[in-house]
Amino acid sequence: MTLQKEHADKVEIKIFLLADAVFCGLPNQNTPNGFYNIERMLKSIISRGGEVKSCGGCSEARGISELQFIDGVRLSNMKEFAQWTVGCDKVLTF
Repeated sequence: MTLQKEHADKVEIKIFLLADAVFCGLPNQNTPNGFYNIERMLKSIISRGGEVKSCGGCSEARGISELQFIDGVRLSNMKEFAQWTVGCDKVLTF
């Protein structure tokens, strides 16, 4: 989010949710005040032109592929993940 705010004309943000991170793409997250709310963070990134994709196989394996995701989060696949990775100048993982 900070990169988008400070370098909007130079930075393209793409987030690919893998494994248990696919749960981050679900709406209606309710966190206590002061705690990170991943839904709000992802919505902010999407609203500034960032892309968020969720691994379709990972989502299916966890039984959530048929659920409604946050607006702007799309199911994808490992082929697109590989294309994104090859096409990026920098890749961060956590």
